[in-house]
Amino acid sequence: MYLTQGLHRSLQRHPAKTALLHLGEGAERRHDFAGLIDSVARQAAALAARGIRSGERVALLAPNTDHLVLAILACWWLGAVACPLNVRWSSAELAHALADSDASLLLVDAALSGAVPDAATPVLPLDELAAQAHSLAPLPDTRTGGDALAALLYTGGTTGRSKGVMLSHANFWTASMTRGAELNNSPASVTLLVAPLFHVAGLGRLIGQLLVGGGWVTMPQFRAARVLEAIEQHGISDIIAVPSMLQLLLDDPAFRAERVQGLARIAFGAAPMPPDLLDRALQAWPKAEFFQAYGMTETAGAVSVNLPANHRPEARALGLLNSVGRAGLGAEIIVADEQGRELPRGEVGEILARGPMVMRGYWRQPEATQAALRDGWLRTGDGGRMDGEGYLFIADRLKDMIISGGENVYSAEVEAALRTHPAVALAAVVGVPDLQWGEAVHAVVVTKPEAAADTAGLADALRAWCRTQLAGYKCPRAFSFVPELPMSAAGKVLKNVLRSQLRK
Repeated sequence: MYLTQGLHRSLQRHPAKTALLHLGEGAERRHDFAGLIDSVARQAAALAARGIRSGERVALLAPNTDHLVLAILACWWLGAVACPLNVRWSSAELAHALADSDASLLLVDAALSGAVPDAATPVLPLDELAAQAHSLAPLPDTRTGGDALAALLYTGGTTGRSKGVMLSHANFWTASMTRGAELNNSPASVTLLVAPLFHVAGLGRLIGQLLVGGGWVTMPQFRAARVLEAIEQHGISDIIAVPSMLQLLLDDPAFRAERVQGLARIAFGAAPMPPDLLDRALQAWPKAEFFQAYGMTETAGAVSVNLPANHRPEARALGLLNSVGRAGLGAEIIVADEQGRELPRGEVGEILARGPMVMRGYWRQPEATQAALRDGWLRTGDGGRMDGEGYLFIADRLKDMIISGGENVYSAEVEAALRTHPAVALAAVVGVPDLQWGEAVHAVVVTKPEAAADTAGLADALRAWCRTQLAGYKCPRAFSFVPELPMSAAGKVLKNVLRSQLRK
């Protein structure tokens, strides 16, 4: 189980087939499988010439481009560990990930060179790596696989510190097989990689196509008009989208259903799908397969899939529209109490999962790993219930994670940033419903006595303060100022009370 195996199969089966098309601003770059594999082997040689060895971490800071895809594949060809970083992070967040991963090299897109923090990690622009690779002989594939690390993916930390999730070749391979067993993935498919490759959804979709020999189209960012044009002109057959993306596509003035009928499969997740939006999408794509998946970075992708049949209008009476499906091939899922004992069907508890797709652990955080992986089960931190037929329903996010526009925001991380401001005594952060983003980050703040008078000015100051420490999507969109926070008898903030108050 090594991730580059799919490249060798594709070279044998269809070397002249288009593997990768990049749609940039005013530029298109096309790679057939023969050319792509040659570039990957030469870039692996260039990495080796710079002293990168098997098992070393290579950080990557770039939007979704062909340069990024080639560099990730070159890491795996060499046996190195790819560590793609969030392009929306602040300099402080990037610096933490570089130091924590002990990356031997940072590969950066030229457009993001100004975001690179001062760090000890050597930096090389991606286009320079490609240029250096041209003069080198292709490096033989090391065929690194199995339990060897393929990637470190950093998640927001519930304690305010990002954690590097250690995912092996076997983890990714199994997660792809789990999804593929539920929904066959054809080698003729062409997927739009618009979900960022620093997220497991995007990287997992790249891997799924890699293993079967399907094609990729990359775009640096989601732009509804550009996506509609790409679907129409470049044979895109499937896409991963959060509900807000689908709404933007349907609302775009350029949308016409006849332009996009080639789109045959639409996967969504990261936020609940509003029934009215699903109805609009089903009407626009009457022949497409819609499905929802549940998983997380720690499972290298989906562990359950709610199949297309449960999303058709005629299936609504089954009551499965809001389910995230049943455990996929190779995965086990239970709903458990605090001691890890399985609860009776219908009762709400913590979702536990296990299987060969579950991470090896958190990079250099043995205590966090031990807390998350207990008795062979991954404690997801998500609350849910399971019906009598094994369908899983998400009930709540036990980690107080907010999902805004498909991005995970951990309230503790935002609260920690707010509490460093000299005017803040206490802060609690919750998600509130938002039509565009699914959820919006809202901060409820108790000020210190000397700052209580000018709350309007303080809101602007706190927003600016957060932007110096956090990515923009993590910063609160709105603030409430209160004399005290609702607390439980144990001294914990009652966030359910805050959410209820804010929704009135």
